[in-house]
Amino acid sequence: MRDAETTEKPILGAGSPRSGCRFCGGTLVDVVDLGMSPLCESFLAADQLNRVEPFYPLAVRVCEDCFLMQLEQYVSPTDIFTEYAYFSSYSDAYLRHARDYAAAAIDRLGLDGGSRVVELASNDGYLLRHFVERGIPVLGIEPAANVARVAVAHGVPTLVEFFGAAAAARLDKADLIVANNVLAQVPDLNDFVEGIRILLARDGVATVEFPHLMRLIAENQYDTIYHEHFSYFSLGTAQRIFAAHGLRVFDVEPVWTHGGSLRLHLCHADADRPTTPAVAAIKADEAAAGLDRLTGFTRFAEQVRQAKWNLVDFLIRAKWYGKSVVAYGAPGKGNTLLNYCGIRTDILDYAVDRNPYKHGKFTPGTHVPIFAPERIRETRPDYLLILPWNLRHEIMASHAYIRDWGGQFVVPIPDVTVFP
Repeated sequence: MRDAETTEKPILGAGSPRSGCRFCGGTLVDVVDLGMSPLCESFLAADQLNRVEPFYPLAVRVCEDCFLMQLEQYVSPTDIFTEYAYFSSYSDAYLRHARDYAAAAIDRLGLDGGSRVVELASNDGYLLRHFVERGIPVLGIEPAANVARVAVAHGVPTLVEFFGAAAAARLDKADLIVANNVLAQVPDLNDFVEGIRILLARDGVATVEFPHLMRLIAENQYDTIYHEHFSYFSLGTAQRIFAAHGLRVFDVEPVWTHGGSLRLHLCHADADRPTTPAVAAIKADEAAAGLDRLTGFTRFAEQVRQAKWNLVDFLIRAKWYGKSVVAYGAPGKGNTLLNYCGIRTDILDYAVDRNPYKHGKFTPGTHVPIFAPERIRETRPDYLLILPWNLRHEIMASHAYIRDWGGQFVVPIPDVTVFP
């Protein structure tokens, strides 16, 4: 189901050439170039450090027709997501976010044992387990087999597969479809969104969360750009994509995750659900920021360069005065930042991460060794560089003890800031 009025150009289907925009085929215009970078979740074992490591261009462009900001696809999703290093359960704040979402969705939609909930890119079952606890049937769809095994162990039925129209056609209809932080990771947007339309029950609701492009640009969140994120969305562009597949955004709410995200509430275009004023309000904010025209993207490149210079200048000065610097966290966004800024072991002594999967490994490209967080107490660094800056409050609270020896926190985004 496609609304011809939502796009000036025909939308592309699976297998169509990608010379232009991955949604509408429009002409692409350069926005910012972050240089060459490895895949941000491709952590290395010690015996891989002297092998050839693939780097790919990390240059962002925007469609001059639909204003979808995007990267060219250099590797297939199977190369990225078949085994994945990100586990949602290692963030306490994100676990609370999932629990609160599940409770609100159950109440708002009246879900019960006769309902069906499907999550796309369900990771380790961190969200669906809350529905399971309430006796609501669920299905997770997760392409990373190592992550899916954890979900199954927690009682969350999980299908190890990439989602799209073909997969949707084989499944029973869902009353609620959840797609958190996955839309950006889909190279074939039209196939994925068409799958949501097929899977969604006649009166069902889908919720989709993604980092808000308006916040990304306004707050200089350049590190959230990496190869695993193929696209970056405003509400206006996302609304256009869903409308082309017969889905309507009837509500939207800002959420705190990933430095500022949007949660879209979707239904079939002809469903009896009124559109809330929030949709028009956020689109008006985006128009004021220039995201419905190319001028809204022109200042981003200079912002990014200035932030890089400021961070590198601070770190070099810190090392010059004999200070030790350690990175907290080894997230995908952190690896974009380290590679773009050229920050390696001459600057960082090491990194720590809560995820045991990363312990004993090295960051892609920059080869910073990763340890468990307990190492911080052992080495007493002067500065703790928080790479998952979106969780800075949680991290600063749980590591306040570094102040005992005069340690300070450094947050690199939107610009370098030191917190005593």
